[in-house]
Amino acid sequence: MNTSTRVEWALRSAEPADVEPIAELRAVVMRPDLERLGRYDEHRVRQRLRDAFSAQYTSVIVADGAFAGCVTVRPAEDGMWLEHFYLDPELQGRGLGSAVLRTLLKQIDSDGVPVRLNVLQGSAARRLYERHGFTVEDQDPVDVYMVRQPGA
Repeated sequence: MNTSTRVEWALRSAEPADVEPIAELRAVVMRPDLERLGRYDEHRVRQRLRDAFSAQYTSVIVADGAFAGCVTVRPAEDGMWLEHFYLDPELQGRGLGSAVLRTLLKQIDSDGVPVRLNVLQGSAARRLYERHGFTVEDQDPVDVYMVRQPGA
């Protein structure tokens, strides 16, 4: 795939039927980091998504007309949580994740609230979040908890 090719993309509201393609994508995307951390479980990686799935707060990323990923933005007591942000590995590194993240952060900033997320220790996704103004709030041996203030 030509990495300089611009990807046409859109977000659409998730539907209950999206849960299985999203669970499968999560398993593929998270496997390298979970294996590195000694925490990969083929059933659990999918079941945790199924248990937490909320179509109400989830958007499906459609790129060039096909399912390309997903992202959940759910309200919390102290702002918003960005979760389940998964992108098809074939589309990673082409600016799509940054474009989606910029769009979401612009919407959240208009509400004037912070946004939080967690990322696995050692995950390449952490650099993406840092480039968009997220800073480390806390961490443990598995997760890095990050926060971004409005307009950061």
